[in-house]
Amino acid sequence: MAFRGRLRLAAVALALTALGGVALAAEPEKAATGKPQADRTQGEKPLGVVELFTSQGCSSCPPADEFFAELAGNDDIIALAYHVNYWDYLGWQDTLSNKENTERQYDYMRAFGSRSVYTPQAVINGRSHVNGASRKEVDGALARMDRTGEGMRVGIKVSRTSDRVVIDAGDAGNGPADAHVVIVYFDPPQMVKIGQGENSGRSLTYWNAVSDIQTAGMWHGKAQRYELPMTEIAKKGGCAVLLQSVGKDGLPGPILGAAFIRKPDRL
Repeated sequence: MAFRGRLRLAAVALALTALGGVALAAEPEKAATGKPQADRTQGEKPLGVVELFTSQGCSSCPPADEFFAELAGNDDIIALAYHVNYWDYLGWQDTLSNKENTERQYDYMRAFGSRSVYTPQAVINGRSHVNGASRKEVDGALARMDRTGEGMRVGIKVSRTSDRVVIDAGDAGNGPADAHVVIVYFDPPQMVKIGQGENSGRSLTYWNAVSDIQTAGMWHGKAQRYELPMTEIAKKGGCAVLLQSVGKDGLPGPILGAAFIRKPDRL
């Protein structure tokens, strides 16, 4: 576990345009390319966000991956799986891992004041972490945060035209004033046959494996609109948007709102 790099908040390569002070309308406004169509799978405020840190090379992870597949099928939960690379030395290089995923987990470790990382780890709403294989702990954390006001506090609506995705982030009222607009890309579900290591010989299906994370802009507590080119979304398997507060030290904080932009559901 020697990797301790800070999450690279990359400048987004997409032409993401923020339009400040735009109030959320009851009906999407008509664009030059046609009227945006609301994404029917979206809820303004999902129950919560579950970020699973997992590895194909970890013998403790398959039960968590199986439970995560159930979460990924729930439209009321934004479920994202970050495959890490620090178990690759055990004999199998995770085919879905990347260093940015590992960096994000280490940033959470520092934000939580922990001394080490582990798999399977589930981070709930960016606020706390539990055993990712424990249905009781994950469900309990989601329910508790929803009940105590630590769930999704800011509504997000996603609509689309032929050439763009429109993201409307709501107003925080008297709540937090700033957050990063984080775009998380993930792969369609895929089966992987593991040839070596602790899970050698197993064929496992992985859902919503994160392939890229981009910080696309800022949200300042007021209703705001962002636009994303449809051409970029079409290149990816799936995509979600997170409104995540970030500390002065650059470490990730509570997630205030989230929505799927595109959610693949095929093998």
